[in-house]
Amino acid sequence: MIRKKNEGELDAWIERAKASLVASLANGIMRDRAAVRAAIISAWSNGQTEGQITKLKLVKRQMYGRAKLDLLEARLIGAT
Repeated sequence: MIRKKNEGELDAWIERAKASLVASLANGIMRDRAAVRAAIISAWSNGQTEGQITKLKLVKRQMYGRAKLDLLEARLIGAT
């Protein structure tokens, strides 16, 4: 549904999901149905941003207690 950008299947999926183990997820999607529909049909994605944030957090965790901000900055700039 998401890969095909077919938001027409959303309501049917929600109904099936309500009767399964992901019922709480389905309820959350129902509360914000307009945003979910927009996310399905939109060509925009924040995947690149999320990847950069994940990389930053990984490096920060690896360096915890070892260095200050200047070394963290040098490591991130060198890693790109």
